[in-house]
Amino acid sequence: MKSTGFISYQLPYHKFILLLSIINFILCCQNLASAQEATEIFTAKNMVFAELLGNSGLYAVHYGRILHQKRKMKLSGSVGFSLVPGKGFEPHFPNFWSPVIPVEFSAFWGKSHHHLELGTGLFVFQSRKYLFDPEFPPTNLREVVHWDTSVTMRIGYSYQKPEGGFFLRAGYTPRIDFTSIESAEKPVRFIPFNMGVSLGKSF
Repeated sequence: MKSTGFISYQLPYHKFILLLSIINFILCCQNLASAQEATEIFTAKNMVFAELLGNSGLYAVHYGRILHQKRKMKLSGSVGFSLVPGKGFEPHFPNFWSPVIPVEFSAFWGKSHHHLELGTGLFVFQSRKYLFDPEFPPTNLREVVHWDTSVTMRIGYSYQKPEGGFFLRAGYTPRIDFTSIESAEKPVRFIPFNMGVSLGKSF
């Protein structure tokens, strides 16, 4: 019998199945890793949400958008609007609705759905004060309309899918209030205990 110079070896059946299983597992892990890396790119860059407290003062409806993204970090901005009731000085000055305009910029880090969010923003709102002035008979009251500003900081959590869908965030939002009226007793106030919750949809 002639020798071909090659060693003939037959792999046992159970080892062959084990080898195929290992190869299949490695290929699945590679596909899963590639899919997870792909989902880190947010294709749903727009957001519509309602916020309670936080950077909205009382409440507001917002439109937001992701402005820049690189790996795990995303930068976003939002602007909102609301109307809140204000108490007048009846019967001469009726109650009113005050417009509120919040703006915010934030950065969030994380893979897939869950993120740590840091940000800063402000909201401006119209307010009214009634001052004693004898030149305004018969009430001797003068109505002063002014705009106040609140600057906020944000440390919180956000849930947002790269492909869009349900949007949620909650955060600790301390703020500093500034009033533009000269006769205010406290033109600057720091409010350390403030939180906000947002619910909406990204698309």
